[in-house]
Amino acid sequence: MKAEPTETILSVRGISKSFPGVHALSGVDFELFAGEVHALVGENGAGKSTLARIIAGVAAPDAGRMELFGREYKPSGRTDAEAHGVRIVMQELNLISTLTVAENVCIERLPSRLGFINYRKLNSTTRAVMEKVGLGDIDPSTPVGALGVGRQQMVEIAAGLSRSCRVLAMDEPTASLTDSEIELLFAQIEKLKAAGVGIIYISHRIEEVMRIADRLTVLRDGAVISTDSTDRLSIDDIIRAMVGRDLGREHFRDAGKAAGEAALCVVGLNRGDKVRDVCFEVHRGEILGVAGLMGSGRTETMRAIFGADRADSGDIFLGRSSRPAKIRSPRDAVRSGIALLTEDRKEQGLLAGLAVRANITLARLTDLARLGWINMSKERMVAEHYVKALAVRCRSAEQSVGELSGGNQQKVVIAKWLYRDCDILIFDEPTRGIDVGAKFEIYRMLGKLADEGKAIVFVSSDLKELMAVCSRIMVMSAGRVAATFARGQWTQEKIMSAALSEYVNA
Repeated sequence: MKAEPTETILSVRGISKSFPGVHALSGVDFELFAGEVHALVGENGAGKSTLARIIAGVAAPDAGRMELFGREYKPSGRTDAEAHGVRIVMQELNLISTLTVAENVCIERLPSRLGFINYRKLNSTTRAVMEKVGLGDIDPSTPVGALGVGRQQMVEIAAGLSRSCRVLAMDEPTASLTDSEIELLFAQIEKLKAAGVGIIYISHRIEEVMRIADRLTVLRDGAVISTDSTDRLSIDDIIRAMVGRDLGREHFRDAGKAAGEAALCVVGLNRGDKVRDVCFEVHRGEILGVAGLMGSGRTETMRAIFGADRADSGDIFLGRSSRPAKIRSPRDAVRSGIALLTEDRKEQGLLAGLAVRANITLARLTDLARLGWINMSKERMVAEHYVKALAVRCRSAEQSVGELSGGNQQKVVIAKWLYRDCDILIFDEPTRGIDVGAKFEIYRMLGKLADEGKAIVFVSSDLKELMAVCSRIMVMSAGRVAATFARGQWTQEKIMSAALSEYVNA
C-alpha cells in the first residue's frame, strides 16, 4: 500500500498558460501532500513540464493561483521558488559543461575563504553527495562535458537531491539511467518522502510510476483528465486516459522474419578503452538491438562508426563491397548512406534556434535548392509532410524547435533522417523522454523502415522495448560485444548476465 497523505503543502488552482498558438495549460487544479510522490503523466505536449516549471518559478502562469503551506505562493523566478523550498530537476540538463562535477553540484554554495574557493572541501563534499547516487567512482574534478549523457543526468539529480527543499519536481529523471542507477534514485526518493518532502514526478515509464508514485494525475491537451491513487489504477487505465484510446491491441511487424543481405559489417573496431575489438553486422530488413549498461561502449561504438569520433583501428564494410569504407567524419558517413540519431538530441541533433522546417530539411538541402537558392515552398511542403506523418505537436512547421517538448524535438530529429533516406539508420535511445503513444508510433515506424529494406541499429536502455521490436539483440559489456541473441533465444536474465560479464571477469 502507498503512503497516506498527511497535509497539503502545495495547492494549485485554475492555472492556465498559453504560448503563441498553443494552450499549454487550461484551468489546471493540482494538490501535493507532504511525504508523497505525485506523478504527472500524459503524452508529449500535454502540459506536464509546463506545470512543473510554473510551480518551480521557471515560468509564470497567465491565470490561476498557488498556495504553499496555506499561504499565497507567487514566485518571481526560480531563485525565489528555491528560497521557498521548491526545487526542480529538469528533463533538459541544466549543467555548465565547462565546469567540474563539483562546481556544478555545489554551485550555489561554493566553500571559500578570503574570496578563494576551497577545492579540497568542495571535492570532498561533492564526493559524499555523488556516493549517495552511486557515482562515487567519478572524480569530482572531472569536467561535466567529459561525461556521457546518462552520467550527466545523475550529476543533475545529485545536485538537486543535495539541496534542502520541501517540494521537489523531477522531470523524466530516469530517462538516461540504467536499472541499478534507478534503484539508487528510488532509494533517495524514499528518504525524501520519510522526511516529509512532497515530490512531483514526471515520467513516461508507466511501470516505474506505478511503483514509486502514491497518486497520479493524467494531463491531456493541457487539462486534467483524472487524479487517483495508483493503488486503484492499472497500466491500461493510465494509458487509455493519456492517449484517449486503447493501445492494448496494437501490434508490430513480425520481428522474426528473415532478413536480407548484410548492409553494414564492422570488423575489429577500437577506440581507447571504450570500444574494444567490436565486430558485428546488420542486415537489410532487420532491427539489430544493442543493449548494455551505461558506460558499456554502446554510444561510443555508434559514434565511431558514424565518424563523429575517430576510431583507432578497425574496418567498416558497406553492402557487398570488399573494400572498407573511408569514414573519417559524419559527412563521409551520411554520404555513405549512414544516419545517426544521437543520444543527446539537444546538443548534437538539433539547431534549437531554427524552425521545425529547417531542422527537418537540414540534411538534404541540395534537393531543395536551385542555383544556390532554396525553394521555400517545396521545403515547407516536405516539413509539413513529416510533421503530419510523425504527429509532431507544434503550431506550425515555422515554430522554433527549441520551443517544443522533448519528445516532439525527438520526432523532428527522426524526421530529419527519414527525409535524408539513408539505408543504414542508427538510433541511439530514440524513445528517451517520449510518451507511450509516441513510442508505439516510433516502433511501428522502425518496423515499416525495416520492411522497406533499411538496416536499423537500435540502441536502448529499455530491454522490454528491445525484446518487443528487434530481430536480434547484441549485448555490450565494458567496450566489447559480450553476446548476440536471435529472437527466441534471449531472456531478460541472459541479456543482463551478458551485460555484466566483462565487469565480473575483469
